[in-house]
Amino acid sequence: MATIQDFMNIELKVAEIKEAKDHPNADRLFVLQIDLGDEQRQLVAGIRGGYSAEELVGKKIVVVANLEPAVIRGEESQGMLLAAKDENGIALLSPERDVALGSRVK
Repeated sequence: MATIQDFMNIELKVAEIKEAKDHPNADRLFVLQIDLGDEQRQLVAGIRGGYSAEELVGKKIVVVANLEPAVIRGEESQGMLLAAKDENGIALLSPERDVALGSRVK
C-alpha cells in the first residue's frame, strides 16, 4: 500500500494541451505538447482510442509533473496525464472549473 507521504511526493499539476498528433510509430499513442504555465512539455499518451487529435487541443488535464522522462517508441515523454478507463472508454481527468495552468492538485 502507498502511504500518505508516497502520495505527497507525486506532483500533480493542471496543464493545457496545445497540440496533439499521432505517434509516428504506434497506433494507440498521441504525442502531445502541453503548457504547464511556466514551461512547455511533451507527453506520449495512449488515448487515441478515446479521442481525436482535434478534440484534445485546448483541453485542461491533470498530469504527473515530476515523473522521470521516458522514451516511448522513439518519442520522449516528460510526464503522464491522468485518465480513467471503463467499458465506455477513456475519460481524461480535468478540473471542474477554470484554474491557472500549473496549479497544484492536492
